[in-house]
Amino acid sequence: MSDTARNIRILLIDDHFVVRSGIVASLELEDDIEVVGEAESGEAGLTVYAEEKPDIVLLDLQLPDIDGIATAGQLLEIDSNAKILIFSTFAKDDQINAALEAGALGYLQKSSTREELLEAIRTVAEGEISIPAEIAERLEKLRTGPAITTREREIVALVSQGKANKEIAAALGIAEDTVKRHVSAILQKFGVNDRAGATAEAIRRGIIQVDDSASET
Repeated sequence: MSDTARNIRILLIDDHFVVRSGIVASLELEDDIEVVGEAESGEAGLTVYAEEKPDIVLLDLQLPDIDGIATAGQLLEIDSNAKILIFSTFAKDDQINAALEAGALGYLQKSSTREELLEAIRTVAEGEISIPAEIAERLEKLRTGPAITTREREIVALVSQGKANKEIAAALGIAEDTVKRHVSAILQKFGVNDRAGATAEAIRRGIIQVDDSASET
């Protein structure tokens, strides 16, 4: 590598200290990669990004405050040229798709090899998309159906909590008729007949999460 080659400057956003430490130690063995910042939450990551302006954000989806999808969207509001690589444990296809729609350029599971991570980082650094072939194939099938919008994601999450349209309208600051239209659109897109069916389909797609601890009680 030429001495004049520019390092790839990385911000790592992950809420697990041990995971961050391991990733940093591994990445900094590379001559062309430099970790310039770490954050344990989405909000902290936004602050560090504004300070450091890294070339790439290595972003976990599961964060303690705002999730990785929302963090990606807010990073791109700060800088429309932000390059984001989702590096997370197993995520359902809808979550991966939502992160990519929010503006992320790539996705890789934490179970991937070091070589796969390095390749993904360097690909995203060039502004190119990096997604494992088998995941890309599944996402293509997912995208052939009607896409669910960010607002519809919010509404179906509230539906899953048993909220009535009036309560959803109040929570989101929109008209009750607007909620009704969104709910109808959700049912149609999911191919279900009622709110219970919408909830089940949203769980299957990974749009909403099941509290495993609650199911064990």
